[in-house]
Amino acid sequence: MTPAIDELLATARVVALPMNTRFRGVDTREALLFEGPQGWAEFSPFVEYDDAEASTWLAAALDFAWHEQPAPLRDRIAVNATVPAVEAARVAEVLARFDGCRTAKVKVAERGQRLADDIARVRAVREVMGPDGRIRIDSNGGWNLDEAEHAVHALAEFDLEYVEQPCATVSELAELRYRVKHKGIPIAADESIRKAADPLAVAEAKAADLIVIKAQPLGGIRRALSIVAEAGLPAVVSSALDTAVGLAQGAALAAALPTLEYDCGLGTGSLFADDVADARPVAGSVSAARVVPDAGALDRLAADPDRRDWWLARLTRCHAVLTARV
Repeated sequence: MTPAIDELLATARVVALPMNTRFRGVDTREALLFEGPQGWAEFSPFVEYDDAEASTWLAAALDFAWHEQPAPLRDRIAVNATVPAVEAARVAEVLARFDGCRTAKVKVAERGQRLADDIARVRAVREVMGPDGRIRIDSNGGWNLDEAEHAVHALAEFDLEYVEQPCATVSELAELRYRVKHKGIPIAADESIRKAADPLAVAEAKAADLIVIKAQPLGGIRRALSIVAEAGLPAVVSSALDTAVGLAQGAALAAALPTLEYDCGLGTGSLFADDVADARPVAGSVSAARVVPDAGALDRLAADPDRRDWWLARLTRCHAVLTARV
């Protein structure tokens, strides 16, 4: 049963978190938080998403706040550092915020940048992390097939753990995987899972070696676990630039996976200059426990009234979408 909208509005808090470094075009991350019988949850689809897509994020939040979650199999989750598309000279500064992380995910294919910028950034990460560090790159589907093949060859010297969503479509991923198979660099699918009408198409097309899953975009922990089971591929749990509350849901998902072979992208609390709770990694890992936002932080980070009204209206619309589905 979907709780009434009045129940959500009664505890809803809209926050605006400042970021240390611009990431995915965002300087301030907005989110709506509310409390249910099981605890706090987060509703934070990116502002450009329509109500139909955003309502899936709300379904995830409602499930996390109102229902008991699958039992955890681990209490801490090893996480990666996340390096935005910064200049190579800033890499050490960024990595210093991720205490003890042995893996780094490096953003590449940023609009307005060149492959040379990506090479310099990844080289700087390798220099800071040393030969034992693990490096994965993420282009968010920013390359076409030929660009992706060229980039993989150019970046292979840095001993990549995998390449995340190098191309936008499943067919491109499948072809790229065939073309670079001799390099021994796995292909991971992200957007082709979380934004797809059929998240299992990647596995059926043999287009990826592993999948990246996120609790909010996939509709909650149970649905994400189901997708992993049906896909039959190793999974990496990542964040959608969540606050500490949303990161706790991602950590609960990672804790419930039967196997967890890769460090997860749940250390993104270190990208924020301030948060509703401290979700930064310690010694390379984060807790899988639920998070209760700090009352003072909720006040300190409260969004402007016009943005609060925008989010509450969005919540109401998306709630109506979910109710109509039932």
